[in-house]
Amino acid sequence: MIDWDDVRYFLAAAREGSVRAAAKRLAVNHATVLRRIAHLEQRLGAQMFEKLPSGYRLTTAGEEVLEFALQMESSSHQLEARVFGRDQSVRGLLRVTLTPIVATHLLLPDFADFARQHPDIEMEVQSSGDLANLTNREADVAIRVVYDRKTLPLNLHGLKGPELFGGVYVARDRLAAWRTGASDTKDPLRWIVISTHGIPDWASEGDVRTTAVPFRVTDAGAEIAAVRQGLGITTLPCFVGDADPLLERVPGTDLHLYGTLWVLTQGDTRKTKRVRLFTEHVSGRLAAYAPLLAGLSGSSD
Repeated sequence: MIDWDDVRYFLAAAREGSVRAAAKRLAVNHATVLRRIAHLEQRLGAQMFEKLPSGYRLTTAGEEVLEFALQMESSSHQLEARVFGRDQSVRGLLRVTLTPIVATHLLLPDFADFARQHPDIEMEVQSSGDLANLTNREADVAIRVVYDRKTLPLNLHGLKGPELFGGVYVARDRLAAWRTGASDTKDPLRWIVISTHGIPDWASEGDVRTTAVPFRVTDAGAEIAAVRQGLGITTLPCFVGDADPLLERVPGTDLHLYGTLWVLTQGDTRKTKRVRLFTEHVSGRLAAYAPLLAGLSGSSD
């Protein structure tokens, strides 16, 4: 099989008329050019050049090889242009991974805006508890809440976003009834918890009383539905609890820092135009959401 690198050195020598000039053009030493040409001659079983006082001249075999070498070069350039063009075009598949609650309650409207702006980009949003592995190319972009930057693999490229805080929330009407002192509203409230998480160490019941009997669910959607029903209290990211007109922070409770939102990419993937456009779009939207993410849009009484 012909090595394309051997052909490149042959072409340079044919165009420049000397080994030294070819070496200068290719930014290598002349011995490398000689070795590559010799390797090509050995593979083809023919001599490519005659060495003359005035320089190198193609043999008959060399002239025949030159015609095909130029075709190879042209095909190589076309291939590079096509791949680069596709890589830099605003089309193709874009896979994004993030947790369901961030997708559903925060960023899906922004993803929809991006998709409308770039109709040739096929978007695949992987909203699941198990975030895809960027290193294994399971996704192109990951949006993650990171408490410690040092825990991220070194090969990931990150755009740091705003900090994310959480609080303790209760149904607004249940809290209003509790404040009026209705007899049945002073009963202890249940903690509503996702089974795999439980009650976080930082969470407190504040000014309300809770029972030792929790109400367990398996996902954030059921958790939010249960607290809206007035069943009890739960912990939620501020961007969820503060934005929900049916919920309110439990008086006497504090906010807690979950971590920082990062928009992450890996290796050469981040250089593609569709990925760059998307990460810039999402980073800008996250910056605009900073007060909501920090819990500054709601307050505890």
